[in-house]
Amino acid sequence: MRTFTITTAVTFLLVLLLYPTAAVPTPPPDTVPAQSPSSSSTSSTLDPHQLRALQFLHIPTTHDPCTQFSCDTATPFRHLLSLRLTSCSSDLHLSTTLLSSVTTLTSLVFLNCHIPVVHFPTSLSTNLHSFTSINSLQRLTGVFLSRFHNLTHLYISGDPIKASGIHIITANMKSLNTVTLSNTHLTGFLPKDWNPNLTHVDFSKNKLKGTIPTSLILLKNLKFLNFSSNNLIGVIPNSFGDLTSHQNVSLSSNSITGPIPGSISAISGLIHLDLSSNQLNGPIPELISEMKKLKYLNLENNHFHGVLPFDASFIKRLDVFKIGGNDDLCYNHSTISTEMNLGIAVCDKHGMPVLPPPGTNEPPSSVGDLVGGDEHDGGDDDIEKNNQVNVNRGPSKVILGVSIGLSSMVFLIVFLVLLFKC
Repeated sequence: MRTFTITTAVTFLLVLLLYPTAAVPTPPPDTVPAQSPSSSSTSSTLDPHQLRALQFLHIPTTHDPCTQFSCDTATPFRHLLSLRLTSCSSDLHLSTTLLSSVTTLTSLVFLNCHIPVVHFPTSLSTNLHSFTSINSLQRLTGVFLSRFHNLTHLYISGDPIKASGIHIITANMKSLNTVTLSNTHLTGFLPKDWNPNLTHVDFSKNKLKGTIPTSLILLKNLKFLNFSSNNLIGVIPNSFGDLTSHQNVSLSSNSITGPIPGSISAISGLIHLDLSSNQLNGPIPELISEMKKLKYLNLENNHFHGVLPFDASFIKRLDVFKIGGNDDLCYNHSTISTEMNLGIAVCDKHGMPVLPPPGTNEPPSSVGDLVGGDEHDGGDDDIEKNNQVNVNRGPSKVILGVSIGLSSMVFLIVFLVLLFKC
């Protein structure tokens, strides 16, 4: 059985549907279409909690809704603002008659509603401000989506989109504020032209290629950016720090190279930064530790080198900190306890990673335990001495082999002499 969830701000219609004799309130003028004077002049006798509950209708149906309700310009569809279709049955068919009757619809949601083909009338495509499809529509194209000229919110996840690029989808959406096209099999390059009103951009889990365009700096209001799990290359632009409104940035699981631009520390409101699983290199900018609102920092599985520029107080302030998988990176055990187990090696006195003794399977960070953590007074020299002790302990394999060979020869000579005498 499939469920229609019909949401409307025109509460008087819902009251008439469920309580035909009840009086209804006058809805706010900025939330509903124009109404007749007779319907807006009465006052409500219902409890306010009842009115809020009536804003959502759950209508179970196994047939086209037009077989239960009149789909002409009469009630209940002429004042619909939002329609949500969830867990639809396989035989669901949205007729053109139904879709043509919802002339005031501004929000349409498909959630786990596998419909092969939907034909949207022009009036509906023009009126929609929000369109969402999650694991639902299976034959989306860039041309079909580009007809929604007045969208402010576009969210598609798990539905393949056949398009030559993102630009063909969003080019005519002049009012677009948030866009999510995730896990949609999109190919091509990131757009070079962006709507300046964008605050949320998510193109994760696709097959996008090329570099990160510098034109992103035009998005002064952008707060959320996710390009993770694509095939992006090149470097992070030096101008990236100009996006001062950023709160969440994820560029993980690409093939991005070069260093982290120092300008990124200028994004004072950044909360979430994920640059993991790339080919980034160079030292990690020390100024990152001055980002007061940062709570999530993931830099693992890259090629960073040098000394980790963070102290224990900064790391403890983070909710999530991941730095493992950087073999040429090390940390100063005088400022960070080895008990934190960062997944990278401790530094020697030259700022180089201390390698673990051969023949052990311990992680690089456990090498510091040889000196007893921060309370040991010997410093880096003792770390090197301890490593030398572990390396030189016991006879050399070469010496042992020569000794065994000489012993065998002596035994053979003695045996031959005794044999000759006998």
